[in-house]
Amino acid sequence: MSPAVSDTMKLFKKKSGTQAPDAAAPRSWHTGLRLSILDLYIIKKFLGTYIFAIMLILAITIVFDINEKLDAFMAAPLKATIFDYFLNFLPYFANQFSPLFVFIAVIFFSSKLADNSEIIAMLSSGMSFRRLLRPYLVSACVIACATYLLSAYVIPPANVKRIAYTNTYVKNKRVDYGDNIMMQVAPGEIAYMSRYDNTTKIGYRFSLEKFKDKKLVSRLQAQTVRWDTLYRWTVRDYTIRDFKENREEITRGQKLDTIIPFEPRDFLISRNDQEMLTTPQLSQYIDRQKQRGMANIQAFEIEYEKRFAMCAAAFILTVIGMSLSSRKVKGGMGVNIGIGLLLSFSYILFMTVTSSFAVSGLTSPMVAMWIPNVIYTFIAIILYLKASR
Repeated sequence: MSPAVSDTMKLFKKKSGTQAPDAAAPRSWHTGLRLSILDLYIIKKFLGTYIFAIMLILAITIVFDINEKLDAFMAAPLKATIFDYFLNFLPYFANQFSPLFVFIAVIFFSSKLADNSEIIAMLSSGMSFRRLLRPYLVSACVIACATYLLSAYVIPPANVKRIAYTNTYVKNKRVDYGDNIMMQVAPGEIAYMSRYDNTTKIGYRFSLEKFKDKKLVSRLQAQTVRWDTLYRWTVRDYTIRDFKENREEITRGQKLDTIIPFEPRDFLISRNDQEMLTTPQLSQYIDRQKQRGMANIQAFEIEYEKRFAMCAAAFILTVIGMSLSSRKVKGGMGVNIGIGLLLSFSYILFMTVTSSFAVSGLTSPMVAMWIPNVIYTFIAIILYLKASR
């Protein structure tokens, strides 16, 4: 008997004496949920492998990123490069590819256990495959919770600094101009600008129409409108027409400070704006834009659904990885790792493809983000049933 198998058997004996883990002894619900020494051993190894995989891939990514953006990094202050870019880029990148790291960790660790006959020892002692899966699912739960907290609350504020850095020193992807802007700013209120320049905060040929019972009751027209802060706008060279029954009241002036419930970020949408909003902010933004009749919010809806789908992926890919690598195969660990990498990359590619369908309007963002999980859930069930025989 190899030392690895011997150690595993000792863990079983320490856990349950001479009785097999699945013996038909009466147990209370809290005893059934209690984690054994063996469970803690697997959780520790799984999470340790997961963190090691992240560190390894991040180290490689940093080298390639420095090589690609070397000119920009040389021109930027060193402090900004370290604290505004890299310190915020690393958690962002790690979270984006969390499913890949989960799969690699499961495949690598479980294949190693299988090669050392440790899984055979566990199953031979009476432990069912379902029971063996418990510490893996606990680990997946830890990763899923961490993934959600990072994507929902930690990474968005960090992305504000990271994206500001890339816009300043690498490539400016901000949208600073808009043409023919029309949106509902409040129930029964429609705003229009022929053009808006965010560098000067000025909009041209502005109008604001108010309706009541589908009838036009007021119209404000101005040559220019300037955004101040929040919802504060200043109109210049304006005319206000109030329609009251059969008469019209006209008011003209040079300058008027107004409160109009919209701001430039509501209609100037840059490529990565959705990544800078926390999940509650993202939900509020989507609801507000839908009420205003804005159509270009697919990227925000995709980001919202993606944050939840990625959490579910941790469980699905863990089951797939464990089911694939729990048995010895001809060719050893390398075959399992190869299959795992192929499946994990296909999952990420599949999610990217379905996202493009949602952006183009071929499917809803929710369907696009959850289709990969649904399909891979069926794969997980098939592989689990096959492995547990």
